[in-house]
Parts: sequence; C-alpha cells; structure tokens
Amino acid sequence: MWQFEDSEICSIGMIHPSHSRNSGLSLLSGVSQFSGISTLSGCASPENLERLPELPASEETRLRQAAQILQQRLVLRQWLATHKLQHVYSSLLSLDVSTLEDVYWLEDSSARRAIDAKDFNAWSAARSSLPIGNEAIQALKSELWSTVVKNSKHQDAWTWGGMLVVSISVCGLVTLAAMTQPSLAPEAKHSLLQYVTGKYLHPPSCKIEWGWEEPAAVGETMCFTVLCYQRNGQPYPVCDTDDLTVSISHGTRKITAVVELGKFTVRTAGVYIIAVMIGGAVGAGGPFRKWFCAGRVEARRSRVGRAGAALVCTERAPRRLHVHPRDQFDNPAPLAEPAAQGFSISVRRVGGAEEPMAAAFEYDAVNQRASVTLTFERADVYRAAVRYDGELLLNGEFDCIVLTANDTAAVSRQLSSKRAHAAFEARLLSPGRPRRVLVCLSPKQIILKDYILKFIPKRITSFRLCPSTKMTLHAREAGCGPGGELTLDDGAQVPLVLSAPERDLLAATYTQLLQANCGGEDSFKSKQEFFYSELRRAHARHSHERLALRVLRSELLRSSLRATKHYTVADWCKNFDVTFQGEQGVDWGGVRREWFSLLCAQLFDAKFGLFVSCQDSPTGLVHPNPDRPPHLKLKHFEFAGKLVGKCLYESALGGGYRQLVRARLARSFLAQIIGLRVHYKYFEQDDPELYLSKIKYILDTSLDSADAPELYFADDVYDSAGKLRETKDLIPDGASIRVTDNNKLQYLDALAQWRLGARWRHETDAFLRGLGLLVPDHLLAIFDENELELLACGSGEVCVSDWRAHALVVGAGREWERRVGWLWAALHSFSADERARLLQFTTGCSQLPPGGFKELNPRFQITAAPTFGALPTAHTCFNQLCLPDYDSYEQMVHALLWAINEGGEGFGMI
Repeated sequence: MWQFEDSEICSIGMIHPSHSRNSGLSLLSGVSQFSGISTLSGCASPENLERLPELPASEETRLRQAAQILQQRLVLRQWLATHKLQHVYSSLLSLDVSTLEDVYWLEDSSARRAIDAKDFNAWSAARSSLPIGNEAIQALKSELWSTVVKNSKHQDAWTWGGMLVVSISVCGLVTLAAMTQPSLAPEAKHSLLQYVTGKYLHPPSCKIEWGWEEPAAVGETMCFTVLCYQRNGQPYPVCDTDDLTVSISHGTRKITAVVELGKFTVRTAGVYIIAVMIGGAVGAGGPFRKWFCAGRVEARRSRVGRAGAALVCTERAPRRLHVHPRDQFDNPAPLAEPAAQGFSISVRRVGGAEEPMAAAFEYDAVNQRASVTLTFERADVYRAAVRYDGELLLNGEFDCIVLTANDTAAVSRQLSSKRAHAAFEARLLSPGRPRRVLVCLSPKQIILKDYILKFIPKRITSFRLCPSTKMTLHAREAGCGPGGELTLDDGAQVPLVLSAPERDLLAATYTQLLQANCGGEDSFKSKQEFFYSELRRAHARHSHERLALRVLRSELLRSSLRATKHYTVADWCKNFDVTFQGEQGVDWGGVRREWFSLLCAQLFDAKFGLFVSCQDSPTGLVHPNPDRPPHLKLKHFEFAGKLVGKCLYESALGGGYRQLVRARLARSFLAQIIGLRVHYKYFEQDDPELYLSKIKYILDTSLDSADAPELYFADDVYDSAGKLRETKDLIPDGASIRVTDNNKLQYLDALAQWRLGARWRHETDAFLRGLGLLVPDHLLAIFDENELELLACGSGEVCVSDWRAHALVVGAGREWERRVGWLWAALHSFSADERARLLQFTTGCSQLPPGGFKELNPRFQITAAPTFGALPTAHTCFNQLCLPDYDSYEQMVHALLWAINEGGEGFGMI
C-alpha cells in the first residue's frame, strides 16, 4: 500500500485544522464537491490510508515532485507578497528562480535586468531580510505556507503567475501540478483521489475480445468486444463522454464500424488495420492487423470464363474450360488442391437426353481457378451446365457448338479475311410470310436481306452484334446435319425465327465475332479492360506526343472549336498541351484537366442550350436539344462527341491521363449511343413528370371503358410559348387509330421512340459521328446504358456525410432509427462503385449535381416499406428508397447488395 507521512499529507493537502475526518470519508464515497482544498486532509486518516491502492513507483515519484515544486512556488509567491513585490514573480520565473533558496544565488546583475529600477531597492531589502541557516529558512517557509493555506478561505480561486488554484470544485492537486509539470497534463482531467486510487479509464489497460478466430472468412459481420478497465484494474463502465471510436482500414479504404453493436462488415479479403481510440489515444495495445480470407464458394457468384455466348468446339478435340470460384462478395475463393471438389458439369444434346462425359475439375492455386477438359465425340449442338454443390453457376448454362474439323477451318478462314464478313442463306419463318433471306454477319451487325426478283438483295432489318442480341438455337432431330432453326432477339424489335441449312456455322461465326467484340467474361470490369485494350490497339499507330492547344477562357467553346476544327484522328490522339491565352500556367496535366472539366460543364449544362432536360429542373438528366438556339449548330454536337471520345481514349491510356465526362446523361440517350431501341420505361428516369401524369395512368387504367379518355397514335407538339405547333403521327395514319388495352403498350413504345429518340435524331447522329472518330461503335455495344455511364462518367466521389446531411428521412420510432442507422453504417462500408450503384438504383443516375446532394431535386428520400425481409425498392421519380424492416444489420447489407447488383435495372411501380 502507498503510505504517507503525516507531514507530507499536511503539506500536499493544505490541511486546515478546522476540518474533520468526515470530509475525508465523503471524498472516498465519491462526492466531488468540497468546501475547500484542505478537505483533502481527510485522506490522512488511518482507515482511509489502508484503502489506497499501490501506485507504480514512477507515478508516485512524479506526484511527489509535482507537489513539492508547486509548494515551493506558492511559498515564493507569498514571500514576495509580504514585501509587496508580487508583480515581479513572473520575472523571477523567467530567471529560473522558483524557491527561496534560489533567491540567495541570484546575482544583482541578473536581478537588475529583470526587475525595474524603482523596485530594485525593495528587492534588495527583502533579500537582505532572509535568515541565514537551513533551520531558519525552513521555519520561514512553514510560516509562509501556513499563510497560504489561511488566505485560501476555502472558496476562492487564486491566479498567481498564471497558476489557477480551484478551491470550490476540487480537480485534484495534479491539475495544479500540471501547470508546472507538463508531463502530468494527460492526468490533469482526473481528480487527485481518482489519480491516487486509479479509478479512471486507462486506455492501455483495456482489452479486446475478438469474436472470431484468425484468419476469419469474409461474408459475415465481424463482432468484437472492447473491455474497458480503470488504472487499478477494475472494470470501467464506458459512456459517450469517453469518446470511444473504432478505426478500421483496408488499404486506402476506410470502414465504419457500428460502435454501439461492436460490429463491422468485411466483404473484401485481405489485411485490415483495426485501432480502438479512447479519448484520442490508442487503447488495448493497438493497432491490430487482422487477416480475412475469402468465404466459401457461392455458385451464384462463380462464373465460367467465357464470353456471354456459346462455346465453339471441334469434334474429338479437347477444349479447356476455366471456372472462377467466387465467394458471395466476389472474392476469389480457394479450393482444396488438386481436385476442385464440388464442381460438376453435365452435357446433353439440345432437345435430347444427357450424355455421359468423363470430365474432372482440377484446381490451379496460382491463377485461383478450376479447369476441366471437354471432348465431344461428334458434331452437334449441346447444352452444358456447370454446377457447384448442385447449384447452377452465374453463367453456368451455355450452348456448345461442336463443328467438324472442316467446318472449323471454314469459320477460321472467314474470320481471318481482311473484311471478316460472312453470308448464309436462310428462310425467314416469322413474322410475316415465309420467304428466302440472306443473313450477313460483320464485326458490327447482323443484316437480313430479302431478294427482289429472287436475286437482288434488299435490306429488311439489322441487329447490332453485341451481348444484348440473343441467338437461340432450337432443338432438331439427331442426324439432320448442321441445319436447323434459330431465333434472333435484341429486346427491342420483334423476334425473328429463321431456318438455315448451315445454322451451326452461322451460330459459330456469330459467337466468334461476339467474343472478338467482348473479349472474354461478361462482368463490367472485364468489359472495361477489354474496351481499353482494344481502343489502345485501334490507335497504336498514332503517337501521343504533345500538341499545343491555345484557347480563350472567356470564349472557351468557340475558341476550342476553332482550334480543333481541322484536327485529324492522329491529332485527337495526341496529348493536348493546353494554354489559356493571357495566363502563365504551364500544362503538366492540371491545365488540361481543367480544360476538359470546363468544356464538359459548358457543353452538357442545360442552361447553355445544347443539351436540355425533359423536366424544368436544372439537375435533371440531359439529352440533345432539338429546339436549341440558332447559334448552336450540329457541329457543336459533333464536337461534343469528339470530346467524349477523347475522354474515353485518355482513360484507356491510364494513369494521369484519365479523364471523366462530368455530365448527367439521360438513359434514353445512352441507350441510343450503344444502339439500343428506346421504350416507355425510360420515361420514369428521363421525364418523371410525364411518367407520373400520363404513362403510369395509361398503364393502370382500362382504355376500353366508357369513361376512359380517347387517345390516338399521335402526339401534339407545342412551342416554348405553349402554342400547338403540329400533331405528329406516331405510326402511319396514327391520328385516326385509337389506343385500346390491346395496343396501349405499342402506343407507349411509339411515343417513347418519338419523344426520346426521333425528335433529336439529327443531333444524336452528329454526336455519334464525333464519338466514332475515336471510338469504334462496336466496342461501345458491349455495355448496357448503366455500364456506359460508369465507363464515361465514372462513379464519382459520393460523400456519405453529405448524403446523410441532405437526405430526407420519413419515419419515426426507435426501430426505424435503428434501421436508418444500419443504412448509414452500410453505406460507409460500401465501396465507391457500390455507392454509385445504390445512387443509380434510387435516382437513375450514378452522378450527382455539381453541388452534391444539396442540389439533388427532389431530395434523396428514405422511407419505410411495409414489408419485412424483402429487397429494398426505389422510385426514381421521387429519388426515393423504400427500406423494409430486417432482423439484423447483416440481413440489410445482404438485401441492399442483392438489390443494387441484381435488380438495378428494374423500375419500381407506385
């Protein structure tokens, strides 16, 4: 136990004889308000001394030294006050004079420099009055110390030379000592009794109990417990004022933990740094390095390494097929070597029974993939299915077109030719009357041609050669050769059913061209990497040397258009060295980025007039403006296309060249860039007002009833003043064809194709001409409209704090607040792409207005859905996220990720 001598207690505690032991007893019982500093004298009672815990020797020494130094300074100050020289105290401290003994050793020459001349005589007289001898000095100091205690009056605050002695609410002697001993400052927030007894939170003494064994698998919400202890080893009940925070990082990515639950979500395998901060200090011996490995294999996340089409093989020739095991969060999942247990493959003829095939999977730990070798004995079309533990993989079901060796050679010759074109005769079975047609394949499209006079081909229709165009092979009888029926469907046109004598060759040629266009797997990352690679290869002959570009900041668009007017493809591929005339900036990348940013902001700003929003809001999604001001010509749209192409090309070069298009483009316009046909569902995102007032009404109302309004296949066009300009027929003679329940979907699609496409067809064509100068259109065709926006515009930096500050939360109650708190914690743990996907899922666009969520109109809304455990839904018309109730935080995170990744292309109906 830590023992005090009575004299020490008196000198440290400033004992006044009027106080009794009861004050000390109340102190030990936890009372923090006292009548004076001298109440600390109660600690000297024998029974209280027995209760005091033992402190480390170093801490005891620090406390004793601090108390002694403080006492010496107080005595010196009282001695100066006795001789009316208290105003020179600070000057003496500057000369390192802090005790009466130091006064003896102070030379007159030094004193003259610190003390004014008018006070020097009084100083000399006071100094001469000091007694000689140690016993006399100690007696004087005791007398002065007694005066200090008496003058305290137990309720005043002293300010002597910058030292504040609080006597009403005792903060402890350590607070006083900290003013002279900075090393004790961290302890100054505790009372003397807390310090002596160790009854305060001590971060290094805290412990952490990890709720998992290392290495833990991702896919679960990790839980750990922070056990807080006092300095004396007793448990400490932590509260909000103790400022306990948890910092978790994975590389450069910060992860937010739900502190009140002691949980955080891990979805990416790797090393995490975890630090528990208590009052700004790292506690429990941290920070800690925790390793998390991939979870178990999930069939719905694992994928076959191939393009989104059929597999072309040769009979009796082995074909290696790779499978990439993934866990539920898309981490490469390890398997036991060498056999890849759990994976299986089944093969059957299309329309036939399953055929036996001896195929065993092997695991490659270096490349983290499983492989299987397929060998087909005869040419035909087969359907293969790859499963893991009986569950089908993400893209596990696919067709295998098996050709003879001669047919394989024929397909290779066609594709290796300079033009890489192929033509096959077929018979169009539907729609319409059956007739003979010619199917022409090129790297960009599939063209169907009819015959005039049985030998002159005439174009009927065309399909873009991209993943959205599906070719389905029908079953046929065994031994019928390579011929058969197939269906072509792109989701926009009426599906075509064809019968071709060389159907398998046609399908194999289409598949090989599609793989050449897409490059491999069908994930966005794979598509992006292939796109960048192909774009660099397309312009490999063009150098990226610097090209001077001088523009005027005050006339940015006009001067930029004039400066690039005669640029060739080779010029556009060069590295622009941008200079703003009249400015001294040297372009090492920053000026060029500013030029891109300012130009994109001007071109795609609805206020400028080149692009416009369907709604009146300045933050709406923009599309080409058919009613643009007269000074804006089609060349401006072509220039906008060139600028977007330049941004994509610079991004393909990577590194510091990466440029993003800062624009909020309408979904219908993005769909036309990649060659998709628009339909009425695009109204919900592009023109919410029309969707709510008209489209949704038509969908929900029976148009055959007597009280239904009369609608015809025509659309009224008004000018800016609201006057009727013309009535546009949506189909031939549409003004006389009434809309009914049977044809209302056809009417809505026709209305969308007019309002969202045909009205600005010339402007879109001009934009595509500029874009096609640098970017081949068949490369963009591998993306959907959401992926194209992420490719060109990026995901942006979505700030969760800004999101939370400006979101409109509709609801009340503790359970609802808990649910919303889980949502914000989940958003903190999401990656940038996942946040952009959620923003896109709710608002229809992954980009925010320049002012962030503050300028988003309508405001981002979070409302409760009247369901339990279901997937979240969204209403893009209102920027509204409907959040069901969930049992746990983990269940909410799982539902959110499933909704934004698997259901991000749906449209919520109100």
